[in-house]
Formats: sequence, C-alpha cells, structure tokens
Amino acid sequence: MILSLLILFAYLLGSVSSAIVVCKLMGLPDPREEGSGNPGATNVMRIGGKKAAAITFFGDFLKGLIPVLIAKFWGTPPVFWTFVGLAAFVGHLYPVFFKFKGGKGVATSAGVLLGFDLFVGGAFMLTWLLIYKVGKISSLAALITSVLAPIYAWFLTEDIFLTLAALVMTGLLLWRHESNIKRLLAKEER
Repeated sequence: MILSLLILFAYLLGSVSSAIVVCKLMGLPDPREEGSGNPGATNVMRIGGKKAAAITFFGDFLKGLIPVLIAKFWGTPPVFWTFVGLAAFVGHLYPVFFKFKGGKGVATSAGVLLGFDLFVGGAFMLTWLLIYKVGKISSLAALITSVLAPIYAWFLTEDIFLTLAALVMTGLLLWRHESNIKRLLAKEER
C-alpha cells in the first residue's frame, strides 16, 4: 500500500511542469509555444534568462529528489526507491496535467540519482556541468552524462537497483533527445 501511494505521489509530483509554472509566474511565454517548444530549463533560459532557467532546473530536480528521499525515510528497500524515482521521472516526461507532453528529464533524473546516492548524483551533475562548460551545448552534455550515469551507478555503488534505474532513465533520455541527436550529427545543434 505504501509503495502504491509513493509511486502515485511521485508520478503526480513529476507531472507538475516547473517550466510552465515558472514562466506563468514570471510573465513569460508558455515554453511549449516558444523556443524549442520543450518545457525544460534550457528552453526557459532561451525565453526568460538564467534566473527563470535556474528556478525551473531546481523545481525539476526536486521532483526527482523528494519522492526518493521520502521512500528512503519510510524505510522502504532500495527496489522501492527505483519504482518511486522512475515514477517521478516518467511523470516529468509524460505529465498527466499537461496532456502527457513533458520535458526531456535531465534535471529530474539528476534529482532521482542524488536521492539514491550522493556520489552518483554528484558525479552526474558535475559531468553535465564540465561537458557543458567545454562544449556549450546543453543537449550534448545531457546525452553524454546520461550514458555515463549507469556506469557511475554500478562502479560507485554496485547497487543493481540504482544501476537499473539509471539504465531506464538513460534509455528514455536518449529517446526523448532523438531530435537533438539528429541535429548534433548534422552539426546543426545550437
């Protein structure tokens, strides 16, 4: 019963679009209708600047972190954390409140990973930051970082549940970034 409630809570929390809420509160255009059309922090930065993007990132990050921490607090086993974290992540990608059209999940996955393990989440975020600083392309940083996430999970913790969660999130992140991958290969990505 607790697991079902935690999964439902995680999915519903994940379904709250930080980008749409932040843009509405800051008087910015709907991110689904401006820029890339993606309700995520990178697109919010395009249409509203760094402050709006930082708030969006933090909101999306917390959507992944909070449910996993609650599951841990309740004393549930790590396999439960996997389902709860993935529910929050899927909620971000396919939000019930926004016709199942959500973001790409980078910030939310960072929150899930940090909730599982401080070092894995930290490695994920540091890798994204370093790659972004060098390449200046957010999607490239997200793609490389997400591919490394299951490797970090396994080698830093040897936790099969964290590694499986990271693998699932990586697969979904790669799929959600399909258009970015095509633009990167064509050297047209901004």
